[in-house]
Amino acid sequence: MSDAISPLAPKSYPEMPAVGGVRFATAAAGIKYADRTDVLLAVFDAPAEVAGVFTRSRCPSAPVEWCRANLASGKARALMVNSGNANAFTGKKGAASTALSAELAATAVGCAPEEVYLASTGVIGEPLDAEKFRGVVDDLAGAANADAGRWLEAGKAIMTTDTFPKVATRRVDLGGVTVTLNGIAKGAGMIAPDMATMLSFLFTDAPIAAPVLQALLADAVGQSFNAITVDGDTSTSDTVLLFATGTAGGDPVREVADPRLEPFKQALAELSRELAHMVVKDGEGARKFVEVTVTGAESDASAKRIAFSIANSPLVKTAVAGEDANWGRVVMAVGKAGEPADRDRLAIWFGDVRVAVEGERDPDYSEEAATAVMRGETIPVRVDLGLGEGTATVWTCDLTKEYVTINGDYRS
Repeated sequence: MSDAISPLAPKSYPEMPAVGGVRFATAAAGIKYADRTDVLLAVFDAPAEVAGVFTRSRCPSAPVEWCRANLASGKARALMVNSGNANAFTGKKGAASTALSAELAATAVGCAPEEVYLASTGVIGEPLDAEKFRGVVDDLAGAANADAGRWLEAGKAIMTTDTFPKVATRRVDLGGVTVTLNGIAKGAGMIAPDMATMLSFLFTDAPIAAPVLQALLADAVGQSFNAITVDGDTSTSDTVLLFATGTAGGDPVREVADPRLEPFKQALAELSRELAHMVVKDGEGARKFVEVTVTGAESDASAKRIAFSIANSPLVKTAVAGEDANWGRVVMAVGKAGEPADRDRLAIWFGDVRVAVEGERDPDYSEEAATAVMRGETIPVRVDLGLGEGTATVWTCDLTKEYVTINGDYRS
């Protein structure tokens, strides 16, 4: 965790209402960081419905494998998260550590280990000493409460190189019942689509069955957490979990087609996108937030691949860092994406300034106007391919010297 807060950090935080049926506590177990909390325990008063989306890395962490196995039941009684150690690429020791972690949490909460969900974030390849949980988990279970202030504490406990906690909330109508949706997230580096070294935990008191939650979450993640990139690197530990306690009351939602779901679906998409944007705005060393929109592609999938080619380009990202309106690097990124594109139909905008059109620099191009856009904190980049109806938007940040400094010293 850096001492300097990102200039893109929120200026204030929302008041986070309680979500009925879930309580939180945090503690300092000394996993890596000194003098800061590094363990979060969420306790569900009754079995909660749960859904999850995880990294597509072929080298997933032990906690990811644990959660995937537990999702078959669709039920959760506890969530325990640690920062400072990813428990990834730790072999049989990692599996044993995960099992012990779940056992300790289950004993403290009074449930089966299979009802405990786990997530870890931090250094890859270092064994996680689960015995460190033994000294704090009973106190965590006893101290867990639903106080509004616990949400920000929870966000802080899961930070690694993050410079600020990430929380968001929504309240929506679900068939005449007001329900609450809260979320926390962490992430700053090793951020790329297919999830990243990014964790996010979403909680609602809505009465929604696990299969429906799973469909809603998968859709929301595609538009948010899987539409961001900081450095193009996909982590071993990416986890997004959505829990529903059902304490708001009302008839349970058991079908995705239930018309009551539409406001909730929209709120989930908005909240997920807000948290995902915070991850990008806390990108290691970030000073600029970049929105890349591609239109006129042959398909939405093609548009998204081109957008990520632009967003992941070190040359594009360093130009943004230097406030250089170098649209030629955007052309390069479009061309290398391997997707259908026609040079002579291409148009590019920085903000509202069209810088290139029909295969060459815009005849009315103004370096002064384009540079003015690049000097802002938020940089919209738009590319129209002129080929079809496919569109996509992804979000990234600039690439600065501070990113190299943070990652060069990460294990030091």
